[in-house]
Amino acid sequence: MHIIPAIDLIEGKAVRLTQGDYNQKKEYNARPLEVAQQFEDAGLTRLHLVDLDGAKEKRVINWKVLELIAGKTRLHIDFGGGVQSDEDLRIVFECGAKQVTGGSIAVKKPDVFERWLSQYGPEAIILGADAKNEKITVSGWEEATEVWVYDFVENYVEKGIKYVISTDVAKDGLLQGPSFELYRNMQDQFPSLNIIASGGVSGMEDIEVLADMNLFGVIVGKAIYEGRVTLKELSKFLK
Repeated sequence: MHIIPAIDLIEGKAVRLTQGDYNQKKEYNARPLEVAQQFEDAGLTRLHLVDLDGAKEKRVINWKVLELIAGKTRLHIDFGGGVQSDEDLRIVFECGAKQVTGGSIAVKKPDVFERWLSQYGPEAIILGADAKNEKITVSGWEEATEVWVYDFVENYVEKGIKYVISTDVAKDGLLQGPSFELYRNMQDQFPSLNIIASGGVSGMEDIEVLADMNLFGVIVGKAIYEGRVTLKELSKFLK
């Protein structure tokens, strides 16, 4: 299982929110590159980079941070947040992202997202399936929908999607454990899908459970920043 550390960006700084609430923001480092280099020095190879400003503004904002980290590290970066247009997508790939996660766009403009999937291929485009009470949420989690998460994922599996990042918004940032049931259900329904768990990881025990489930990866953010897991502990999962 891939360990994928997360850096969430607001005004170019590494922050974390609680349950996606912009009013519950904690800044961890004003220099995200330093954080990314620490991950790389520990042997981690991937990075989940989220433009929270972009998610709110519905356009990519923090592309310079992406460009800097991609230029100064060898991390495999997947980028999400605010990618709403062909121009956004072009900027993100040109700045060094290897994969792009689309969530809101996949809900609101499925024709555009499907075209991206066809144009760039399923190795480059990740489906963002963030949910609260198993219903999809969009626009930086500020907007709820009535779309059932499993129906949403099934639709795109039929269109050829290979990777999905799914965050249980109700658990994100609380350090109370991931939504194991959500991922088990997803695995049962879509055995060929590369599922990346996100949100709620509180310590190594959670990561061990997810690893036993044979998920493709897990995104770890707050648990690292709050010292619940160390980079040394995570090294046992390195591939």
